[in-house]
Amino acid sequence: MYIQKVDMETYPRKAHFDYFRAMGYPYVGLTSNVDITQAVGKAKVKGQSSFLYLLYAVGNAANSVKEFRQRIDGDGIVEYEFCKTSHTVMKADGTYAYCEADPTLSFEEFLEETARNQEQVLISGGLEEESDANSLLFISCLPWVSYTSLIQPVPFPADSNPRITWGKYFTEKDRIMLPVSVLAHHSLIDGKQIADFYESLSRGLEKEFFI
Repeated sequence: MYIQKVDMETYPRKAHFDYFRAMGYPYVGLTSNVDITQAVGKAKVKGQSSFLYLLYAVGNAANSVKEFRQRIDGDGIVEYEFCKTSHTVMKADGTYAYCEADPTLSFEEFLEETARNQEQVLISGGLEEESDANSLLFISCLPWVSYTSLIQPVPFPADSNPRITWGKYFTEKDRIMLPVSVLAHHSLIDGKQIADFYESLSRGLEKEFFI
C-alpha cells in the first residue's frame, strides 16, 4: 500500500493543524441520520447481513474523502492510499474483538471474506490489530439503541484515526433511517470533510448492489 507524506510547506491547513493539535481534546464529531431503506431491503431479500452492507458502504465513503485517509505523523501528516476498517464483533461471553475488512474488494468478495474473518475472530480474536493500527478506520455498532448523540472513549495522547459508529435503525414514514456518528481529529478534518463523507455515503447506498 502506498503511503505519501504531505508537504507541510504547501499544506493549506498548516495553521489549523498546529492549532488543534495543541488542544487537550482535539476531536470534532457529529451524528446524522442516513437513509438506508434500499440497502436493508436488499440485504433482507438476499438473506444477507445488513451490517456488512453498511460496513462496505461506510468504508468506501470514508476512503473517498482523502482527509479520512490522513494521519498525524510526528509534526507532519501521512496519507494512505486506502484504509481498511476495523470493526467490533460481539463474542459469546459479551465481550468484543476487533475484525478487519477491506472495502476495496468487490462487493461480493467483501461479503465472503469479511464473514470468514468474523467467524475466525469469534474463535480466537482479541483487541490486537493485524494491520498497522494507524492505517485503520475504527468502526463500531450499537444495534440495541437508536441514539441522537454519542460520546466515545479516546486515547491520550490523541490518535488521528476517524471513528465511525452507528446505532439501531428506525422507521420514519416509509423510510428506514440510521443514526451514524463520526469522530475525527480536528487537525486533519473539518465539518466540510465530515459533510463530504455523509454525502458520499448517501450516494454509495444508491449503487446497484444495494438496490
